Amino acid sequence: MTDIELNAIRIEGEQLYIKKIAVTEITERVMDWFNDEQLMKYYTNSRRQITKESLLTAIEDGEKKGNQFTFGIYHKDGDVLIGTLKIGPINFNHKTSDLVALIGDRNYLGKGLAPKAIALGNKLAFDHFDIRKLYGGMYESNIPSIKAYLRAGWLVEARLKGQYVVDGKPEDRIEVACFNPKYFSEDTILEIKEKQSAYYSI
Repeated sequence: MTDIELNAIRIEGEQLYIKKIAVTEITERVMDWFNDEQLMKYYTNSRRQITKESLLTAIEDGEKKGNQFTFGIYHKDGDVLIGTLKIGPINFNHKTSDLVALIGDRNYLGKGLAPKAIALGNKLAFDHFDIRKLYGGMYESNIPSIKAYLRAGWLVEARLKGQYVVDGKPEDRIEVACFNPKYFSEDTILEIKEKQSAYYSI
């Protein structure tokens, strides 16, 4: 996908919209999100500090390789950038991808916006990148994120026992996924939905 095509993408919802984030929008205000210990608690498994340089490099490298793209999440009231949404790495052979959404502006937390942002990300992935299946995994204790993805149409697909070590104790990883109905039948999606309670229940 070319820069022109990427820049033309704008996915709109009732309160939010997403579009490709510009380098000039990676300001100190945005970097404060990535320095917020609470926000970053579950954001990356590596626990590496995200610097402005590393973030810009990751965005540039992803676009050069053509398999990872970062979009901004904007609130329509004032066109305020309130978070980021990353799609990728995309596996083009299997048409699968990770999708990570972050509501970084604390003024917009707790307002039910994360599921809406993720739902816009689903549409972006399916309609513009022709992704068959989105996937991701969270710490079992990351209940807000699990709820946000489930409310955005994702399903619990598996539980990996003791995948993480937190404060010296094992913690499970909850695997979630979203299935493009273009590639997965209603019966297949329903079958997965009926099985998810075996792995996780809110």
